[in-house]
Amino acid sequence: MNHRPASSPARTVDDYRATVAGLLAHLADRPAESVPVTGALGRVLADDVRSPIDLPVFRNSAMDGYAVRAADVTVTPVTLTVAGLVPAGNPGAAPVGPGQAVKVMTGAPIPPGADAVVPVEDVRRVSDGHGAEAVAVAGRARGRDEGPLPRRGADPTPEDRIVVERGRDAGEFVREAGTDVRVGALVARRGTVLAPRHIAALAAVGLPTVPVVRRPRAMVITTGDELRPAGSALAPGQIFDSNGIALAAALEADGVTVVRVAHSVDDPAVFAALLREAVAAADVVFTSGGVSKGDFEVVKDVLAPLGGVFGPVAVQPGGPQGYTILDGVPVLSFPGNPVSTMVSYEVFARAALRELGGLPAPQVREAPLLGPIASSPAGRRQFLRGVVRGSGVEVVSGPGSHLIAGMAWAEVLVDVPAEVTSLPEGAPVRIWSL
Repeated sequence: MNHRPASSPARTVDDYRATVAGLLAHLADRPAESVPVTGALGRVLADDVRSPIDLPVFRNSAMDGYAVRAADVTVTPVTLTVAGLVPAGNPGAAPVGPGQAVKVMTGAPIPPGADAVVPVEDVRRVSDGHGAEAVAVAGRARGRDEGPLPRRGADPTPEDRIVVERGRDAGEFVREAGTDVRVGALVARRGTVLAPRHIAALAAVGLPTVPVVRRPRAMVITTGDELRPAGSALAPGQIFDSNGIALAAALEADGVTVVRVAHSVDDPAVFAALLREAVAAADVVFTSGGVSKGDFEVVKDVLAPLGGVFGPVAVQPGGPQGYTILDGVPVLSFPGNPVSTMVSYEVFARAALRELGGLPAPQVREAPLLGPIASSPAGRRQFLRGVVRGSGVEVVSGPGSHLIAGMAWAEVLVDVPAEVTSLPEGAPVRIWSL
């Protein structure tokens, strides 16, 4: 492993990360907003949510069966009179008296007086006083055809009787009110990133809306005469604009609302007009391209006179960086090579934006290299693209800042420190999850 002293005058990665985090810090003061539960997936709760009701709301049956008094089925078999039928959604039935049962469906209210449910498979039904129907039901249970089954859905009459062949203790297959959650009990904590299981609980207690952290709003502006939208016919010298789409996707994945993705040709007037629109509509603006040392650096040409700060950061890819505050809105300017744009976002902006939105920080951990890194640029912290294989990490694609298709295969960024020029196989490196 070769080492060298850091001597580059460029800003360090950590220093510039701290600068960007400071520029975005004011977004933490955004008020909460209320959104429908149906549209709250992936949002972050701004406050604790408590149940307005007991759940279950009422005593109900956990099975299709017969509500009984447990004392009546202590000794089996025993014959009971069926006093009624309660389907789910029905307000209930008259009380169950001694020697009686009420047929109940799953989720139906338990009639007063009953304290257990006997499942249908533990019951033989006798309706004609001679046991013919009971024989038919029992035969069906044993797989023999011994006569017609009762009509599906037929309501029992007070003369119907059942034979309970297996008793149940008090409370069996009875869901008591409030056994899931009580009125005022916590359903989800502040800071929870709402997953489908949370949405289910919020809907079950009848909440139509929930308070969530208001998402930052961003606008993305790409620059360059050479860029064309996907689906266009490319003339010589032209390329498709991937940076705007990629940045918007990254922002949305990290809990940011993208109000618009725009493109500017290398004309200061066009770019300045888009900037005015952006700072009026967004909390933060991202630009791509036009920040280096070429002849047509439209972003730097327009923003530097307005107080923009531009200069190198000791990183590869993504060295040219810039930031400006316009009307209180931070404008973060990334270089235009596709991988440079994406790595700049991942390294400098992503963690800060996720923290502001209440989302977990991107994972950074250590893993051994599965192959050597022959060289790394002097004085610059390099972020290579890699994939995790088992407990180690393998570098994929090359270091070039134009290799966007190669980056698509990556799962992590491999962080090579600025003071390191090469690494052997097995050397530990930090990896940043993409």
